[in-house]
Amino acid sequence: MATYAIGDIQGCRVELEVLLELINFDPTADQLWFAGDLVNRGPDSLGALRLIHSLRDCSVIVLGNHDLHLLAVFEAGKNATQIKQNPKDNFYTILDAPDADQLLDWLRFRPLVHVKDDYLLVHAGVYPLWSRQEIIDYAGEVERVLRGKEYSEFFTQMYGNQPEKWSSDLTGNDRLRFITNSLTRMRYCYQDYSLDMLCKGPVSETPEDLIPWFKVKGRIKHQGYILHGHWAALIEKEPLAGIISLDTGCVWGNKLSAWCLEEKRWYSVAGYQK
Repeated sequence: MATYAIGDIQGCRVELEVLLELINFDPTADQLWFAGDLVNRGPDSLGALRLIHSLRDCSVIVLGNHDLHLLAVFEAGKNATQIKQNPKDNFYTILDAPDADQLLDWLRFRPLVHVKDDYLLVHAGVYPLWSRQEIIDYAGEVERVLRGKEYSEFFTQMYGNQPEKWSSDLTGNDRLRFITNSLTRMRYCYQDYSLDMLCKGPVSETPEDLIPWFKVKGRIKHQGYILHGHWAALIEKEPLAGIISLDTGCVWGNKLSAWCLEEKRWYSVAGYQK
């Protein structure tokens, strides 16, 4: 039995199939951990989502920002409300698919974090001042809303970069938005632990006062490993204890990668080529 943590798929169904062949994936014995962003930008979001849904009994999936955006757009369409769409979005085959309701209702019930033994799986990262138990608790607040009766309202309030800094006194939509941003969108922080949600590039090209979330001084260190995706431009791959960055830029023509928890080694295949 083996467990494979896989980086952002983003609609690259064919590459995922090749990766599963490479690792000789056995659905009766092995388990897949997906770091979110199953859809968008790549060539076959519907096919990728259907494939991962078919593997649901042997998989763990955490939600990424593209997955949440897909859910928000789908819900807005059902309720004739307005969600600002990105012109780069290309997941519309999912919205028109006959099994859209089944796929997206299943997706909405996926967690924001997954914790097992010494491993924590999340899409973007964890806020530097949160303990492991706080991460689980705060993620649970958003998960309960997503799975409850008020999830449509959540999607209308999900977007935005405010508040920039965490306080346990935050309430309502501000609190839910900050938690969601930290777990699904965060890359850089300032040393005062406020978030910068605009910079997306490699560390070598950013202002000096912007710090990757996992390098901020005073960050609470966690036992074991944090597995995260989201940051294909994180090309500085120097070893950092306890942090495993899974997004190796498949949709941008680089690689699709899986990290085997038991073997502590990488498996990679060539990324999508337009």
